[in-house]
Order: sequence, then C-alpha cells, then structure tokens
Amino acid sequence: MGWAMEITDLLHRVHGGDQDALNSLIPLVYGELKKLASIRLRGEIKAEPLETTALVHEAFLRLAGGDHPAYENRAHFYGIASRLMRQVLVDFARTRAAGKRGGGEIQIANPGNAGRPPDANMLVMDRALERLGETDPLKVRLIEMRYFGGMTAEESAEALSISVHIVRRELRLAQAWLKKELA
Repeated sequence: MGWAMEITDLLHRVHGGDQDALNSLIPLVYGELKKLASIRLRGEIKAEPLETTALVHEAFLRLAGGDHPAYENRAHFYGIASRLMRQVLVDFARTRAAGKRGGGEIQIANPGNAGRPPDANMLVMDRALERLGETDPLKVRLIEMRYFGGMTAEESAEALSISVHIVRRELRLAQAWLKKELA
C-alpha cells in the first residue's frame, strides 16, 4: 500500500474512532504539517523551530480533541489542518494583543499592512476572512488552504472535489477581494 493510500486508510479509521489509527497517523503527517507551519510562520513572524513545532503541536491537540469528520483523503485532511493552523494563529494573536493592551481587543485605525506588528496583521486578516465567509465560504477555504496550509491549486481541488480551474479562478477573486479589503 502506498503512503498516500495508507494515510487515507488511517484517516477513515480515525473518523471511526480508532485511537490507534490516530497514533499511527501522526508520524506519517507530522513532517508535512511542520513544513506547512514553517512556511506560514515565515510570512508572519520570525520562525524559530520551537515556534513551528508549537504550532503543529497545538493543531494536533485540537485535531485529537475534536470530533473527526469523514476525511475523504489526505488532501482533505491537510485542508482541515490548514483551518486549525489559522485558528491557532488567530487565537495566539488575540491573546498577545489583549496582553499588550491590558485586555480587550486590538484597535486598528488603518487596515493596511504598513508598520503593523504581525499579530495585528493576523487579526485584520481574520476579520476580513470572516466577512468574506458570510457571502462566500469557498473563497475562505481556498485562502486557508493556500495561505495557512501552503496547498497547491491541485491539492485544494482534490480536497474540495472541484476542478483546478475553479480553484484558480476563485482563489484569484478571493485574493483580489482581500487586497482591496486590506488596502
């Protein structure tokens, strides 16, 4: 059995509640998740190995602690992991922002990126994605997969069971919307 089929088989067993399958899955996907976390952190903050490791571990904790959806394949799993990494980074940014300001939510007068700390960028991006999600959840999923998970158009298409052409078109539209929204 190839490693992709082995991962898919383990994901199906995890969905069925097999804890041993989850324990077997972790070493198979850990390296790829760490690579995705490193790519994501490189754009957000100075990524030290501990920070990358901490992001992956926190995502795994959330994954292990929650209900497991019916994973269709490994690309679908990585799409879900991308969403979890976004949630971890946003929660971390909110915590840091609240601590820096003595509690409460960060206030940003200019939504552009110039001169703002990474935590503020993450919170502004999260708010924009929440607004986009109200009208077009597909675009948000694609941004999560690309920006937070480093997934290619082909991987996103596989995870969402749609054509690569649609992924590329929707991702271009989502990126244009975000650029306008964050400018």
